[in-house]
Amino acid sequence: MRKVMLILPAVALSVLASTGVAQAEQAPGCAGTVQIGSTGYIKKGSTVIASVKQFKGCGKNWAYTYVWDSYAAQPGGYSSSAAMVVNGDRDFNSNVNGRNKQDVWSKPTATLTKCTRAYGEVWGDGNVYWGQTDERC
Repeated sequence: MRKVMLILPAVALSVLASTGVAQAEQAPGCAGTVQIGSTGYIKKGSTVIASVKQFKGCGKNWAYTYVWDSYAAQPGGYSSSAAMVVNGDRDFNSNVNGRNKQDVWSKPTATLTKCTRAYGEVWGDGNVYWGQTDERC
């Protein structure tokens, strides 16, 4: 019975690790970031391929895109991006692209007093998939 109890936590950890969900996000250059709002998802059909989150800290906002392991492992490579949407308009100055990079942070925006959401994209098979978080005002 004791062996079974030790094996089950190991199996649970293995399942959690294989989902590809980012765990310890920290914006570049700001150790005090915290997620605000809900997590958004990027889907290819009905399959989730990436997560999108919005963070605040150090007087700024960041968008964060994390490509899940299941999509990142596909042959042919992929690109991903993260950008902020401010007052309903995509802030292209905040956009950052990554080639075969599972986690991408946008450039920070000084928009804590504005309505914002995080926006992310993944592409690489001839299609662009995108998702965003809820809006935070």
